Amino acid sequence: MSATIGDATRDPNAPYAIHLEIPPRMYMVPGGAMFVGTAIGLVRGSRAAGLRFLAENAHRPPKTVQGWYFYNKTKNYKMMLAGLSSAGTDATKLGITALGWVTIEEGLKRLGWDEVSEVGAGLGTAGLFAGMYRLPMRTTVRTIVLGGVMGVAMGLIRVGRDELQKEVAGRGRVEHDAESSTGG
Repeated sequence: MSATIGDATRDPNAPYAIHLEIPPRMYMVPGGAMFVGTAIGLVRGSRAAGLRFLAENAHRPPKTVQGWYFYNKTKNYKMMLAGLSSAGTDATKLGITALGWVTIEEGLKRLGWDEVSEVGAGLGTAGLFAGMYRLPMRTTVRTIVLGGVMGVAMGLIRVGRDELQKEVAGRGRVEHDAESSTGG
């Protein structure tokens, strides 16, 4: 992310323009994580609320058709409310975690640690997560190992993407050279 102040030499009365350049990863990754968190929260929250409603009302099943109608209607409303509530909670948690990942990764890149930025982001996010939730030592170690594995995987994906881009750029150059040598 960088900010520049525009040059006001064209018009001395014009105000300075501040241009803020935000890398697309800073909003795409947390946005995608929030979308996934919403889906997970909807499913888990509504399922848990449905089971809770069944457990709470198992001792008094409805006896009439109208009773069954209101029983299912109430259950469905409670499931929707709990699902939406859980979706908001899970989306927020996952979005903040992804924002932390991307922020740590971008910070490491700005410090000149491009090669290990993904691994550092994975380890840093896992460490923050373990500290924030006060996980026991054994679970903390597992979380940090998982963060490192995810960081290595993201690094390998980045290396693969860079290699593919080089190959595609090389093919484009070869095709352009072939066309220019044949005159077409």
